[in-house]
Amino acid sequence: MGLSCSLVVEFPLPGFTVGDLLRLQKRSVIDSHWHIGTDVPLRVNGELVAYGEFEVVGSQLAVRVTELA
Repeated sequence: MGLSCSLVVEFPLPGFTVGDLLRLQKRSVIDSHWHIGTDVPLRVNGELVAYGEFEVVGSQLAVRVTELA
């Protein structure tokens, strides 16, 4: 199928500034105030396609799809 697409996981970061973004380094941790179990929207090429939840798989952060939009 070889079609490229862009996957975006959206979640709010209240009070997060451009300065905060510029100070990010590898392995930085950001306090998102996101409640565990709250689904995050997943968009492909700008279109909402699903909702998912964050989880840790080994040493990687992942998003598990919980509901199709």
